[in-house]
Amino acid sequence: MHIGIEIGGTKLQVVTDNGQGRIGERFRFGVEKEAGAEGILRHIQTALSQIDGPVRAVGVGFGGPVDGETGRIAASHQINGWAGFGLTDWLKQQTEAERIRVENDANVAALGEARHGAGKGFRRVFYITLGSGVGGGMVVDGQLYRGASPGEAEIGHIRLDKHGKTLESVCSGWAVDKDVRRTVSELPTGSTLKRLVGDRISGEARFLIPALQQGDGCARRILDRVCDDLAFGLSHVVHLFHPDVIVLGGGLSLMGEPLRAGVENQLPEYVMSAFHPVSSVRLAALGEDVVPTGALALLLGE
Repeated sequence: MHIGIEIGGTKLQVVTDNGQGRIGERFRFGVEKEAGAEGILRHIQTALSQIDGPVRAVGVGFGGPVDGETGRIAASHQINGWAGFGLTDWLKQQTEAERIRVENDANVAALGEARHGAGKGFRRVFYITLGSGVGGGMVVDGQLYRGASPGEAEIGHIRLDKHGKTLESVCSGWAVDKDVRRTVSELPTGSTLKRLVGDRISGEARFLIPALQQGDGCARRILDRVCDDLAFGLSHVVHLFHPDVIVLGGGLSLMGEPLRAGVENQLPEYVMSAFHPVSSVRLAALGEDVVPTGALALLLGE
């Protein structure tokens, strides 16, 4: 039996393979930040205790930089207790699995989308996740592109200027929430965006599309800014790797077609003409299944 594990900052998923590289049984847990890494490990033990049959292989997508060769965690930016933890060794003790693969969750998500999602059928797939942070992964001919340890494709840390402005600082979910929050604080009471956001102090970005659909100009300006910054950041990906397709994933990608179309329309402006037509831009297709599916994919086709 193969097992896939997603270890994130807000959720943990442990899944089994249905025999065809897709999800069979699923165990899902919320992450208690105050419980740290130990709390997550206890949840994994709980899930493993309920899985029947010998475990032959385990694939893991971890929310932070890891050493893919040793399975040792470099750090987690959200949960304490992970730095230096030997996750591969721990999983061997828990499962006696013959093979264990531990990778960064964005890499794992990229593999999932490339093999089973929006990138299926393309040779060169670049995936960007727009969540609480911004990460990325590159898949070529169905295999992950790997840089020197402890990582690669950290597109969120691409500088947009020389003064500390990164793609993550302006296009992560938290950054867009902050932008919306600041904007609505300056709007009159009758503003559509202000009315939709109300008194909320998190997740404000999800109101951009409803406000846009009601003709709100401020929502349009924020979305245009996000699309422009994303397109500029992704232009570096095109110049370096020229992928066939760029897949937009993560919570912010749930803004859907307005985000996708905005990025795709703006991208050619920042790419040299010799590379036109530029990479197509697609929305991720696997939703919450993307990391568990990718974790299982780590174990197949090697």
